[in-house]
Amino acid sequence: MSENAGWKDRLFGGLKKTSSKLTDNITGLVTKAKLDAEDLDEIEDALIESDLGPAMAVQIREKIAAGRFEKGIDAEGIRQIVEDEIAAVLAPVAEPLDIDAFPRPQVILVIGVNGSGKTTTIAKLAHLFLEQDYGVMLAAGDTFRAAAIGQLKVWADRIGVPIVTGPEGGDAAGVVFDAVKRATAEGIDVLIVDTAGRLQNKRELMDELAKIRRVLGRLNPEAPHDVVLVLDATTGQNALSQIEIFKEVANVTGLVMTKLDGSARGGILVAAAKQFGLPIHAIGVGETIDDLRPFNAQDLARAISGGAQ
Repeated sequence: MSENAGWKDRLFGGLKKTSSKLTDNITGLVTKAKLDAEDLDEIEDALIESDLGPAMAVQIREKIAAGRFEKGIDAEGIRQIVEDEIAAVLAPVAEPLDIDAFPRPQVILVIGVNGSGKTTTIAKLAHLFLEQDYGVMLAAGDTFRAAAIGQLKVWADRIGVPIVTGPEGGDAAGVVFDAVKRATAEGIDVLIVDTAGRLQNKRELMDELAKIRRVLGRLNPEAPHDVVLVLDATTGQNALSQIEIFKEVANVTGLVMTKLDGSARGGILVAAAKQFGLPIHAIGVGETIDDLRPFNAQDLARAISGGAQ
């Protein structure tokens, strides 16, 4: 089996809960020869319940309503419309993280609430770049938690990349400064920086990120090149409010969504794309190191809508 076929299997398998929920919600709503406004209302509600979000649900409802279905429309007909509309929304935001900074390194700040899978995602991103033959370094900029520093060190050792750390409670900007200087000296392509995930005090987090930006700016005016927000799909609608907040405090440039395999809420990825239009660099559908990958919009739309692989 090719690597791509294996990833596709994991994608469709991981999104089975999401597609089953969506299919269950719309099956049985299309028994009449002609759909009336009440039927369309029910279909729209079913799409919202599947975490696709109100805006996406309205878009799909309007597409169904605009069709001329003299002989009626079955569940497969609706599923195909859902797939096509999802693919149209995802295609413009499916953007892998390209390493094109000059001078090197390309600095990627990774942000997200504690528990979102941020540290593991950093390791998986590093693994992805190593596979593309880039030199990678990690920086433990979440100095607020000793556990975060320790966990990142374990991952760095496991995948065989250098890491720059500081003491617990130390100055995160100082760690980042040291990391950029070392990465530059060693000819590293990509520096991935972990950051504190506490949102309880937005001002504190904002100040810390602003300080990191100032330090980076002194070393490389283009840095950070990317500010990537990690989202946990299992949190559903809460993921949208996290995007809202982090856009405000951290100037988010792109998203990574994890744990799509553990949830019936995969539709939230579509809601995020529709509402914010931010690049979605990669998705995670498993726990192993190679379970984070850039995605194909059509494949993902088919997996979410319950189409055949």
